[in-house]
Amino acid sequence: MNRSGSPRPPAARINPSVLNCDFMRIGEELDRIADADRAHIDVMDGHFVPNISFGASMVEQMARRSPVPLDAHLMIEDADREALAYAEAGAESVTFHLEAAAAPVRLARELRRAGVQVGVALRPATPVEPLLDILGEFDMVLVMTVEPGFGGQSFLPEMLPKVRRTRAAISAANLQLSVQVDGGINRESIELAAEAGADVFVAGSAIYRADDAAAEIRRLRELADAHLDLCGGAAHA
Repeated sequence: MNRSGSPRPPAARINPSVLNCDFMRIGEELDRIADADRAHIDVMDGHFVPNISFGASMVEQMARRSPVPLDAHLMIEDADREALAYAEAGAESVTFHLEAAAAPVRLARELRRAGVQVGVALRPATPVEPLLDILGEFDMVLVMTVEPGFGGQSFLPEMLPKVRRTRAAISAANLQLSVQVDGGINRESIELAAEAGADVFVAGSAIYRADDAAAEIRRLRELADAHLDLCGGAAHA
């Protein structure tokens, strides 16, 4: 059931990035995305990426205030040591970068024991192949479709083959993982990403710059649902 009470089969999910919102009005900005599936929270430490956003204490405050669950994306250098704090802060899903984890399997299991869903993220230059033997440790793979750390960037279509390979590997292993894309998602790029096999979409400026954020969320979900291919796009043809 969605929040309006009408049935909707599980398919495309829209997670607006609050990196693009007005932080002086964060409560109201979270209310604007009450029709989303989750709020995407970009945590940046100034080391793994150049920018700094906020830490676990801010995530805890947002978790108490948000009308939707939080999807924490950790763009931080020491994921092995820091990630559990975001599970404890109240995020429903915690995603760490493969490049920032010395022991990704151990970290994934620790997060799962803490009661959260676990994602693993890949920068554009990081191939998916090192993950293939451990896909079953995760609930989601995040394929970055821009370089992490800055909002408002343009979608990199060069990442679509990686999305296809990821979805094809999940299908071949008969696993139930989501494929999330983050960066430059709008009405045009969401169709391409859905056709490639993504089913979770992080959209920031496309939603927060819209006059009606709720209507934009619905439109993006409709477009993704219409093009969704959970077999990996051209990879299985």
